[in-house]
Amino acid sequence: MTEPPGRELSRLAELYGVAASYSPSPGRTVAASAGAVTAALAALGVDAADPGAALAAREAELAARLLPPTLVCRQGGTPEALGALPPGTVLHVETEQGESRAGTDGLPSGVHRLTVTAPDGRSARVHLVVAPSRLPTPTDRSWGLLVQVYSLLSRRSWGMGDLGDLAELAGWAGRALGAGFVQVNPLHAAVPGPPTDPSPYRPSSRRFPDPVYLRVEDIPEYAYAEDRERLRELLAEGERLRGEVLGKGALIDRDAVWEAKRQALELVAAVPLGPGRQAAYDAFLAEQGQALEDHATWCALAEVHGADWERWPEGLRDPRSAETARARAGLRDRVGFHSRLAWLTDTQLTDAQRAAREAGMAVGIVHDLAVGVHPGGADAWAQQDHFAAGMSVGAPPDAFNARGQDWGLPPWRPDRLAESGYEPYRQLLRALFRYAGALRIDHVMGLFRLWWVPQGRPPTEGTYVRYDAEAMLAVLALEASRAGAVVIGEDLGTVEPGVRESLQERGVLGTSVLWFERDWEGNGQPLPPEEWRADCLATVTTHDLPPTAARFTGEYVGLRDRLGLLTRPVEEEQAGAAADTGEWLALLTRLGLLEDGSEDAAVRAVHRFLLRTPARMVGVWLPDAVGDRRPQNLPGTWDEYPNWRLPVAAADGRPVTLEEIASSARARALFDVLREGT
Repeated sequence: MTEPPGRELSRLAELYGVAASYSPSPGRTVAASAGAVTAALAALGVDAADPGAALAAREAELAARLLPPTLVCRQGGTPEALGALPPGTVLHVETEQGESRAGTDGLPSGVHRLTVTAPDGRSARVHLVVAPSRLPTPTDRSWGLLVQVYSLLSRRSWGMGDLGDLAELAGWAGRALGAGFVQVNPLHAAVPGPPTDPSPYRPSSRRFPDPVYLRVEDIPEYAYAEDRERLRELLAEGERLRGEVLGKGALIDRDAVWEAKRQALELVAAVPLGPGRQAAYDAFLAEQGQALEDHATWCALAEVHGADWERWPEGLRDPRSAETARARAGLRDRVGFHSRLAWLTDTQLTDAQRAAREAGMAVGIVHDLAVGVHPGGADAWAQQDHFAAGMSVGAPPDAFNARGQDWGLPPWRPDRLAESGYEPYRQLLRALFRYAGALRIDHVMGLFRLWWVPQGRPPTEGTYVRYDAEAMLAVLALEASRAGAVVIGEDLGTVEPGVRESLQERGVLGTSVLWFERDWEGNGQPLPPEEWRADCLATVTTHDLPPTAARFTGEYVGLRDRLGLLTRPVEEEQAGAAADTGEWLALLTRLGLLEDGSEDAAVRAVHRFLLRTPARMVGVWLPDAVGDRRPQNLPGTWDEYPNWRLPVAAADGRPVTLEEIASSARARALFDVLREGT
């Protein structure tokens, strides 16, 4: 049903954090459909067939409850909810550190268990998150590189960039260029193909990294594998795949790369570990525990039954069933293999961060956290209780997309997160911070609310569901502080009022992209550099936008026209694009940043402009350094454009290696601008 929800349904929805209406723009409110609200409530375990009865039950439940399942306070403070407890209530805390305390004064940071007992005999045992007030922030200004790891091939890559290339890039950029960080795409484990979905933003697991990025030859056991002839054949296959991409213009073939690497890794994994390596591996297994066992089990079962667990035999759809336990025992070797790969990938990621820091980078590797996971993947299987069945994350209709968006990612249930003390979220952050100097959170607004779309319905018929942002930010502050890591929120697009202010107050940096920074409340002109915010990562472009050269030449309009993506005549689009870049060029000229009328000069000028802003971090899209014209991802396309499969290329479209970038005069001229300006 598309009619708006009634009064009782709206009130019921409010008590569960489900929106009955939303504001797509200032001053405009749109009612959500009753069907969307009812579906969202059903995904939260609420039967809203009789809204009045469900409302009465919820109000009675809340009235009887002493405390919510998770409380949050900043270190040195006291949770507000404790002030509403009846006089004489007894408080007892079991801290994360193993202490037993009466009361909550002076608690260390951590996730503790709080037991309260009221004079009338009622009691509650809840999670208590005590977190620092702010996250770590950069002490000094720095600049760095933005790159999709798979797209950066070296002379040693097996058809796509790998973690060896990342470590090499970080070492060179830190020592030779004075860069402070390298930001990469999500390196989460993908859902295996063929064909594998190439998008890094729809992974099988966000908790564990993808072993396709392993540099096989850098694994110590590689030198001791017995079948040397077969390894040489597989190495030759990796070289062939590299040659196809670099020499013949082929697209990156992730599946072919993985097939060659998988066979090589099986030979390498057959080599017994030495005592020191075995001890390190055992420690990793113990630390990762059930989560790793579940992930490796899913990988082993996917090899037998396919990559969508919802299509598996019924008994295997439950990770805790007897059938799954028997299957795990029968696939013990494959489970062990995938566990070993998780460790090896974690090790090389740690090595890359170490290489970055040893090269003098203040931050190092900036990893990217995707907003969700594939519904058929490992996380969705292992954490079923925490995901909202029958729902998908997306975006409502707005000025950029009148039809809204459905990203095909199941959302976390906010109630289950709270009941668990945010355990899956904490584990996820802790895993990523193991090897990250900073973390970029895609669609950071999702810490506050997400647009839930009922399965089978268009995204226009969704609604917002709210999360406990204070708890989400507290857990983020806790884990980031423990790791000493910076956090960057991708806060582009439509942002709810107050969100940016809350993020800034907690120390989360924002994201500012040059083309979007205009005086939208005034004359609409480009925002002068001194008016930019300081607490941000400032860039000219992103992986979802045209490279800077294509923006200045207008080539991106022609690309969108050829793919049928324009919503108005191409002449109007070209005129609009020319006017947009013309305004920026005029400002660059007035500021004395533009050397001449060449394309290279314009690219350098916009980066000089970024250095005029107070932004704490300034990022350079690596393909811009060599004049690449092609976006890595073109939103709104699927088969029409090779999203996420393009190598970094020069202005003429010829793929270039890491070694060629390091020796490029064009790249060096741009990097000199950044090095001299920070």
